[in-house]
Amino acid sequence: MTVALAEAVTTLPRAPGLAYEPKFDGHRLVVVRTVEDVVLQARSGRIVTAAFPDLAAAARQLPAGTVLDGEVVVWHEGRTDFALVQRRAAATAARAAVLARSLPASYAAFDVLELAGLDLRARPYERRRALLVDLLLPLGPPLQPVPMTTDPELAATWYETLPASGIEGLVVKRLDQPYPAGRRGWRKLRHTNVRDAAVVGYTGSPRRPVALVLVLPVGDETPLVSSPLTPALRAEVAAAVAQAPGASGPSGASGATGATVTAIGLGEVPFRPLDPPLTAEVRHASARHPPPEVLRLRTDL
Repeated sequence: MTVALAEAVTTLPRAPGLAYEPKFDGHRLVVVRTVEDVVLQARSGRIVTAAFPDLAAAARQLPAGTVLDGEVVVWHEGRTDFALVQRRAAATAARAAVLARSLPASYAAFDVLELAGLDLRARPYERRRALLVDLLLPLGPPLQPVPMTTDPELAATWYETLPASGIEGLVVKRLDQPYPAGRRGWRKLRHTNVRDAAVVGYTGSPRRPVALVLVLPVGDETPLVSSPLTPALRAEVAAAVAQAPGASGPSGASGATGATVTAIGLGEVPFRPLDPPLTAEVRHASARHPPPEVLRLRTDL
């Protein structure tokens, strides 16, 4: 099942005929209720049913021939916790049963693509939304429709107040819009911050760095791997690495990788440390997902 995507925007769209939904900080998940059983599919197409036995059990209450699109989240201390969702998604089948009891998952559904065998993707969002609510409200948690409003002022209030609950931002859809499978037909407004970060290392080789290992000035100082660098930034980082003190030594910038860092979606990734660190200007969401985006190296400090 190919899912719809969203294009990032920097301001809240305001126009007649728009719907606004909170964007939850979790893993995209398609729920397929077949005649025989339930299949849970990640955005990549990978089948992850075994990792979420609690959601699979709940989805067996759905009518056969139902397909839902949404986000799997784990709530902890009053907010969604992306790290706990990662832990659930990476669990073995045996471990998943234990985690389903200690870290139960919730499913924030935002679309119904098929219902009782009828393909709904060509129907307008407003109609699909009504069918989704009618389908899920009688069932209750852990399968729930995401909140939705057509009031831009209420949406703006959500945007300002919901980050404390782990909400990343808003997704904006047209009420008359069919499901835009495989296209960036929706819009998303995320809470982001541009700030300076310490570059403590990089992945890839000295001549072809792939991403930077960053320590942000907020949080617990846990190193984060940036999103992949643009070609221009790769060249700039390679030049900076070549000029770094100790670049030719075994423990310097171009020495062998001797450290690892946890990267979102990739697990433990080896990287080459930089000592002293460089500085980069990055755009980083309020949650730990998606990874920070490097905007430029700060050579003016």
